[in-house]
Amino acid sequence: MAATELDSDSTLERILAEHAGMEGPLLPILHAVQDAVGHISAAHVARIARALNLSRAEVHGVVSFYHYFRQHEPGRHVVHVCRAEACQAMRGEQTELHARRELGVDYGGTSADGLFTLEAAYCLGNCAAAPTVMIDEKLYGRVTPERLAAILAEWRNR
Repeated sequence: MAATELDSDSTLERILAEHAGMEGPLLPILHAVQDAVGHISAAHVARIARALNLSRAEVHGVVSFYHYFRQHEPGRHVVHVCRAEACQAMRGEQTELHARRELGVDYGGTSADGLFTLEAAYCLGNCAAAPTVMIDEKLYGRVTPERLAAILAEWRNR
């Protein structure tokens, strides 16, 4: 998911060009950068601010406000654990605690082996199968601590 700084610069320039002339382009640009590069660095913020004639503080404010945006390079896989009410009602906090223990990190952290970054999600849209976990773009429902351990073992072998 990560790119070299040179690749990141050319990717950013391409994304800015694709969104030129669009009304309200900040959020689509931020999503595109994170999708392409994996995170939004301070250098990205500065370049986006210049391109949109915004202050770095304005762009950083948007990046830091939304939980979705990462400011540091993630691990190879991103693990989202749903913390919404439906998942909590189905003992999601047990799955959440297990994820934190097994990966050895809190939300926003990356495991020591660099394989997993743990992120909180506030609804993955899978309430009927709560609790829910998503790894990269793969959604898992009815995730108990034991099932999560098996899922993470599978992803470690990829």
